[in-house]
Amino acid sequence: MAKDLFHDVVKNALIKDGWQITDDPFFLKVGGVEFFIDLGAEKLIAAERNGQRIAVEIKSFINPSSITDFHLAIGQFINYRVALKVKDPERQLFLAVPDTTYQRFFHKDFPQMVIQYYQLKLL
Repeated sequence: MAKDLFHDVVKNALIKDGWQITDDPFFLKVGGVEFFIDLGAEKLIAAERNGQRIAVEIKSFINPSSITDFHLAIGQFINYRVALKVKDPERQLFLAVPDTTYQRFFHKDFPQMVIQYYQLKLL
């Protein structure tokens, strides 16, 4: 399975922020379907002493059409969210995109509507 172009950038940023990478990729099997989310990570919250767990799907947005990449990313994100709800409901799912893509595309009205509607968490 191919890694997105900035996979290591996201992974290293999470590590620098105190996250422990637990799975690369994070594997789930739900309803007879296998899922490979790019990263699984944990970070201890000292005040609560409970582990906060996340899964991160990394997308490079390299196709000429940002909306095509957006459709694919959102569809994948929704499928992963359902799979996590079944297998690991305490783990929060994030979508990581390059900063240039975020500035160029994700600030537009339509992507913002979708982000709000589906309550996407972005990195």
